[in-house]
Amino acid sequence: MAERIVVAGAGPAGLRAAERLRERGFGGELIVVGEEPYRPYHRPGLIKPLLAGKMRPRDLRLPVLEELDATWRYNTRASHLEPDEHLLHLPGGEEIRYDGLVIATGAQARHLPGAPRHDPRVHVMRTIADAVAVQKNLSRTRHPVVILGGGFVACELASAARAMGRDVTMIVRGPSLLRHVPGEDFSRTISALHEANGVQVLTKAWVHHWVPQPDGIAMHLNTGQVVFAGCVVLAVGSVPAVSWLRGSGLILDDGIMCGPTCHAIGATDVVVAGDAARWPNLRFDTAPRRVEHWLNAVEMGRAAAENLLAGQQDAKPYTPLPRFWTDQHGMRIQGAGTPALGKDTVLLTGPVEVGRRVTGYVTGGNLVGLIGWDTPPAMLKWTKELELQTTKAMRLRMARRSPRPAPSETTTRLPLARLTPTYDELPPVRRP
Repeated sequence: MAERIVVAGAGPAGLRAAERLRERGFGGELIVVGEEPYRPYHRPGLIKPLLAGKMRPRDLRLPVLEELDATWRYNTRASHLEPDEHLLHLPGGEEIRYDGLVIATGAQARHLPGAPRHDPRVHVMRTIADAVAVQKNLSRTRHPVVILGGGFVACELASAARAMGRDVTMIVRGPSLLRHVPGEDFSRTISALHEANGVQVLTKAWVHHWVPQPDGIAMHLNTGQVVFAGCVVLAVGSVPAVSWLRGSGLILDDGIMCGPTCHAIGATDVVVAGDAARWPNLRFDTAPRRVEHWLNAVEMGRAAAENLLAGQQDAKPYTPLPRFWTDQHGMRIQGAGTPALGKDTVLLTGPVEVGRRVTGYVTGGNLVGLIGWDTPPAMLKWTKELELQTTKAMRLRMARRSPRPAPSETTTRLPLARLTPTYDELPPVRRP
């Protein structure tokens, strides 16, 4: 009987995992199960191009290899997993038996308690359907746009709405925008950028009472202010889409706990990729974390597929140098590494004012992250330096580690391991 690999999740991580399986010679049955009714699409394009009407939903579709030869199960949500029985459960009692499983179900928008999500003027921003709903709402009203949240999605939405000529207010529960990045410089610069472009930023504020009205929604804040909006977007973060795995035996703690090779802890033939995965990136340390960046989903999907084929014993640690970008008010902000690990900052190049500089994030004298403001050439240079430094630090840490114990005689190996591909370092993935 032909072997079967199932990919749960049809986003970028799932798509790239499926492609990599074929590239590395897997010739068995391949099934991709996706919750949304759409082909895989370019999620970063949801905000500016789609909201502004510069693109249609179908323009965001990602290209799929013609020779992929996969069975696509769209609009189908995985409902339960039995790793010991190698069974993926689907709605209606359907079961799919697998020899290998890639979990790439991503994340979903976080709910804000008390928000009237039933109101057609209150939205989240995660999927094509969400973006289309916001776009239609904006076409029906000229009242202000209110965005709850102070992260990257919130900031990009504010930028997009201002580019459309809309009045925008951001309500941020914390003391500043993007406060998860260490140091006051980054948050202060982001805030100044938005305020200079006409965005009203209210910090240390939250909605105390919602008052829906015929032409909009009034929000009474804890500060005593009243804000009125024709369109409200909840951009208060996301949670990994892993509730369907409760009771499966996999360890769920802000995502699916994985080892360094992307294998889910507790299962030898299950790997995880993208926003749902929480794993230790040995390039930096041994603490498991989730990385919610587009490029990581792409790269991790490919690496997880390779390690699934290699088998747990021969798999190689997935040690990427994370890279991300955001466009706000005409400025390209790029990041590399893990700036959140920084204990101190250093100005690597450029002036102190907004634009054309690179800030380094340092821990224990080691560079662990970068953020560049509208300066791609300098970011290329310093990203190479960051890669060299973190690779050297990783090798030193690995050399100090005690030898790995011999595998147990009871350790099983995926039958697919006979393909035994070698893990080649992935080339940098450029933005589509």
